[in-house]
Formats: sequence, C-alpha cells, structure tokens
Amino acid sequence: MGIFNLTSEYGPSGDQPEAIEQLKAGLDRGEQYQTLLGITGSGKTFTVANVIRHFNKPVLVIAPNKALAAQLYREYKNYFPEHSVNYFVSYYDYYQPEAYMPGTDTYIEKEAMINQEIDRLRHQATSALLTRKDVIVVASVSCIYGLGVPMNYFASAIHLAVGQQITRGDLISQLIKIQFTRTAGVLKRGEFRVRGDVFEIMPASETMSYAIELGPDQTVTDIAIIDPVTRTMIDHPQDVALFPPKHFISSAPEIARAVKDIKTELDDRLAYFNEHKLYLEAQRLERRVRYDMEMLKSLGFCHGVENYSRHLSGKLVGEAPDTLLDYFPRDKQGKPDFLLVMDESHIGVPQVRGMYAGDRSRKDTLVKYGWRLPSAMDNRPLMFKEFEQRIGQTIFVSATPGDWELEHSKTVVEQVIRPTGLIDPPITVRPVFDKDKNRSQIIDVMEELHGVVKKGERALVITLTKKQAEDLNDHLTNEGFKSRYIHSEVKTFERTEILMDFRRGIFDVLIGVNLLREGLDLPEVTLVAILDADREGFLRSETSLIQTMGRAARNVSGTVILYADKVTGSMQRAMDIVDKRRKLQMAYNKKHGITPKTIHKAIEYMLDFSGSAGE
Repeated sequence: MGIFNLTSEYGPSGDQPEAIEQLKAGLDRGEQYQTLLGITGSGKTFTVANVIRHFNKPVLVIAPNKALAAQLYREYKNYFPEHSVNYFVSYYDYYQPEAYMPGTDTYIEKEAMINQEIDRLRHQATSALLTRKDVIVVASVSCIYGLGVPMNYFASAIHLAVGQQITRGDLISQLIKIQFTRTAGVLKRGEFRVRGDVFEIMPASETMSYAIELGPDQTVTDIAIIDPVTRTMIDHPQDVALFPPKHFISSAPEIARAVKDIKTELDDRLAYFNEHKLYLEAQRLERRVRYDMEMLKSLGFCHGVENYSRHLSGKLVGEAPDTLLDYFPRDKQGKPDFLLVMDESHIGVPQVRGMYAGDRSRKDTLVKYGWRLPSAMDNRPLMFKEFEQRIGQTIFVSATPGDWELEHSKTVVEQVIRPTGLIDPPITVRPVFDKDKNRSQIIDVMEELHGVVKKGERALVITLTKKQAEDLNDHLTNEGFKSRYIHSEVKTFERTEILMDFRRGIFDVLIGVNLLREGLDLPEVTLVAILDADREGFLRSETSLIQTMGRAARNVSGTVILYADKVTGSMQRAMDIVDKRRKLQMAYNKKHGITPKTIHKAIEYMLDFSGSAGE
C-alpha cells in the first residue's frame, strides 16, 4: 500500500494504462529521466497522478507559470484530498529588483509588494515537507531561488505538547527569537499576543490561530485551535510545531559569526576601492553595509537580508544556495529522494537554464559600483548543473517536449489518444489583411466572435504583445463584447479569478499573449484565433502554435483560425502534426465505436485562500 490514495470517479482509459505502466517500470528501474509525450486533452495529469499513487515518496511538480501551477494544484488536490498538496510560487504581486544603470547614474531600489496569502502557502509547503512524507508541492520555477537554510528552519521550530514544562517568559523569548512579533491588537500571521497565561499564536502557514494555556505549575495545560473570525475552538491537539514566520532564520551565534565575516569582506572591498581611487563606491558601500550589520546585531534581520545569505548560512564563495529542493528528503547516501514532475517541460527546462545568467548580469553591476558586497552574487538561482544535482527521478510532461528532455530520457512514453474521443480542431488559415475584401484580421475575428457569443461559447484571441492585447480588449469592449485580457503583469490571484470568470461565462472573449498556451484547461473554448501567426519567432514557433491551438481541443465544436499572409515553416509543421493526430484519433474512435464528447469539468476555485490575498 502506497502513501498516496488516489480519488477519482473514473479509471485510466485510452492509452493511459500503457503510459502508466511504462512510467512506473522506468521508476522501478531507477531511470533518472523519463518523458511523457501527451497531447492536449489526453489526461496527462491523471496519468501522472496514477504514477504518484505507486511512488512512496514526496513529489515536486514544477509548472512554467503561476496560472498553470494554480490549475495543477487544484487538480492534484482533487486527486489526493487526504494528503498534503501545496502551492509554492513567487510571493510578489509586484517586484522591481534592485538595479543600477551606470550610463545615467540611476540606482533603482528594490521595490516589492508581497502577497501575504501566497507567503502563507509557501510556509505551508515547507512545514509540510519537514513533518510528513505524503506531500505534493506544485511550484513555479521560482523554487530554484535561495530559501534560507532548511536545517535552521526546522531546528528553530518550537514544539509544544500538553504536559510540557515551559515558563511564560521562556515561551515569549523563544517566539521572539524565531522572529514572531508580539502584538496587543488584531492577530496576523507571524504574530502572537499574551493575556495572562494564555498565548494566542498565528503561524505563518495557517489561517487559524493556536491558544496555548500555561498552568500555575509552568506546564502546558491545553492547546486549542481557534477560528480567528468566530473565536470558536475547532480542535484540541495534544501537540503542535510552530515554524519560524521567515525562511531566512539564524541563531544568535550564527548572526554574530556572519556579522564578523561581513565586516572582513567589507574591509577587503573598501581597501580595493580606495586602492583604485573609487572613493564614491567605497563611501556608498560602507554606509549601507555598516547600517545592515547594526540591524542584524539588534534585530537579527535587515532589509535585503538575502544578500548576506552566504555569510548567514556559512557557505563557501560560489557555493549553491539552499532552495525549496533542499527541503525535500535525501536518502542515506545523500541523494535526492523525491519525484520531480516538470509539467510543460519544453518551457520549464529552458527557464531553469536561463535564470542564473540574467540574475548574475544585474548583480555584477551592483557589486562593481559599490551598491553591494561581492557575496551578494551568491544570493541567486541555481545554475542548471546544480539543479540537476538536486533533483530526484524526473518525469518530463509535454505535448511538445524539447530536445534536451528527449535526449536525456531513457523512456519516452507517447500518449496521443484522448479517452473522450475528441479530435484536434480543424485549422483555417486566413490573411492578416484581405486586399480583395479590404478586410483586416481584427474585423474578421470580430465577426467570428459574434457567432461564438451568440451560441454562448467562449473564444481565445492570441496577440503578439501585451500592448496589443490591452488595445484589442479596449476595442472589443467599445464594440459591445464582454472581454478581458491576461498577461504576466496581471497579479497572481487576479489571473486565477479571470480564468474562473471566463469559464463561468461572465465574459466571452479572453485575450492573451503567452499565458494562454501550455496546459490551461478551458473546455468551454470553441474558437482559438491566433493573430499574426506568420511572425516567425518564439511566440509563433511550431511548439507555441501546437500548444496554443490545443486550447480548442477540449470541445467537440473547437476550431482554430491562423491569421497569416503566408504559411511559415513553423505553421506548416504544426499543421502537419495536428493532421497526423487527427487521423490517429479518428481511427481509434472508429475501431472502438466512440462518439467524441466535450469535456465537462466543474468550475471551482483553483487556490484555497483565506481572504487576505490582497494584503
């Protein structure tokens, strides 16, 4: 019996059973890499869920963007309701990284708006990984950034049990030591308040608070879980573990050692600047770092503390940072002991590969001009080779896997039959501008949209730029359409709300650039219109076109229109692949007497949140 129990109203069908058996066999053989090449709508997530069911170890699922991660989180949550399924993405609603532009002598201070609800979900994920085995974490690629030291995070946890001896003063001291904040007002995440011998504590990972009661003999007499709104007691557990409200946590001796090391590095760097007569750089660096050292000594924390992570963790120069991957277990030989699923790997693998170089370039400039110490460059994402060293057995999942995945996978499993019998949508190519009719692609697509709306269906319109998406949305709105747009600048929770409203029919037309490609499950969509499809490049590559066209493959009435004045090589290859798949599915349907049916899927919240998402 495995540690995961799969809950589903249906069983594997089509070519899912064979795919499941092949992937399971690959894992049993100890293969490092496998690829599941599954077309849109073939039930890749259900196949992977069946593999997870037989894999008795924690699982990390990496998605290429937050919207897809939210959808996968909900799917796995539904498949494994008895287990700990978690969501881990970047917690910034807005993020402007620290930067310096020497040409104009412009320093841009780091500016960020942290989404408290996503921060809670991140803590929920790390605390689950350190306390149980039946854990699935659905993450974005931000999981390869530094995340404190797992051992410090775990060792700093306060464990309380009924009957345990602890004084009121000691408990207050311990909570403050691990960076809980004492308050007398309304309790928020990472805060506690004391009324007599009763402590109310709200962990960073919870929406509920704990009431810890101490008796006259300095023992814990009761632990209660409190609903923060109704103030009613929900449960009385016998013990509880309170993890730090910040992932970057260090003990007093570690901070003292770190400050000493920071001072040594500062002295060396100042000597270098002064030797090269770079006095302005020396002045700005000394002012900033000495202030930060004072903050660390007095509070144990400072603004931009992650830039001193190498000193706080005691790591060597250039050594890889600890990331979410380090919170996952290792076996007795120290090797990663978990399953990695890279969903839409043709996007995810290049993302992981490219993140280090971009981060390094920005920090090189900050260090060169005295805004940061050289050690700040060790606050970084993993290099690709470091990523490879930290992952366990891996299943790449994609309808269009990249060359790297195919070259490194000993087993490539194809899943090209849809159990629903749905056939890839027919594709029509129309001119961007029809000279004979004096008709542009916008006029043409609007006429198509009228038909879609009249039938109560949905449509996706794919543009090349964010500005084009916003302008088209304004134009369609002025013309009486109910439309919205979605792109990378739309906040995390707002994206999921937009997708849900789209499925509900609150609006009919969704306009996007790059986020409406991989994996999104929108069965109400009957039309996908791709504007400027003949603009060869990343957004109109063979892979991108196949993925985008696949959004219409979950509805029996699905159609695709490519607006292009010429058929590019990418377009032709994509259309050839779709035509081949159509023939395979039609032959399968005929052989088994299957009549294609539109997928019907319940509309439900992708994420579980407490209502503080916008704080």
